[in-house]
Amino acid sequence: MFTHHITSSRKAKMMTLFTLVAAYCLLAASNSMAVTTPASGSFLYDLYDIAVVQILQGPGGFVGGCAVMIIACVLLIRQMILPGACAMLGGALLLKADSLVSSLGAIIS
Repeated sequence: MFTHHITSSRKAKMMTLFTLVAAYCLLAASNSMAVTTPASGSFLYDLYDIAVVQILQGPGGFVGGCAVMIIACVLLIRQMILPGACAMLGGALLLKADSLVSSLGAIIS
């Protein structure tokens, strides 16, 4: 029977590597800027108007979000936990997509 033991020197190397990666992640952070709703007449406003205002905030987005939530409930009743949880998350994102679009930030390097 094969058993795998981690030696203390290997454990120390793993902790050192983890510490270096964590320090790099903290030092490599950059500024972020908030995404705002575009003003009428600005660049690609028509695309935003069609995609977000008319589809996501309209009846299509609401019906789609409710349908995905119902599908998620059916999957959870059938004890398909992972697909049900993913569908539940997707339905919630679809129902609140209009506020998510304007509240998410974009990382600009």
